[in-house]
Amino acid sequence: MDEALDLDRYAGHLIRRAEQVHTSLWSRFVSETVTSQQFAVLNALRRSGGIDQRTVARLTSLDRSTTHHIVRRLTEQNHIRRTRDETDRRRTLLTLTPEGRLLHASLASSAEKINEDLLAVFPEEQRAVVIGVLTQLAQRLSGSRE
Repeated sequence: MDEALDLDRYAGHLIRRAEQVHTSLWSRFVSETVTSQQFAVLNALRRSGGIDQRTVARLTSLDRSTTHHIVRRLTEQNHIRRTRDETDRRRTLLTLTPEGRLLHASLASSAEKINEDLLAVFPEEQRAVVIGVLTQLAQRLSGSRE
């Protein structure tokens, strides 16, 4: 093939562009200092506190290295507390500190609003389908790499 590809027909290119839109909205309307990945970790701990870092990585679909860096940073900022598991001293459990709960609460409604804004480009009856397609794509691709 000797001609240029029409990248506007390629899923990866369009996903990257959609991620750019999300990142821009996040920075503008949610936080310039807390990333959406950091928020995902805070949210996982808000939902299921007292879990280990491996579980946080699984719940957030982040790789273990990225999760480690995020947890370390949020711990240094006093948003996450690490404690030894009393039943298995080899495990460290993570919970939100009161400051972490406040941070999560301060970001959650804005995060929800930009999600609504992103979905607003679709007619109401298509939004569940869009979420379903994105979920299927994310699950299939993450499952094929494990």
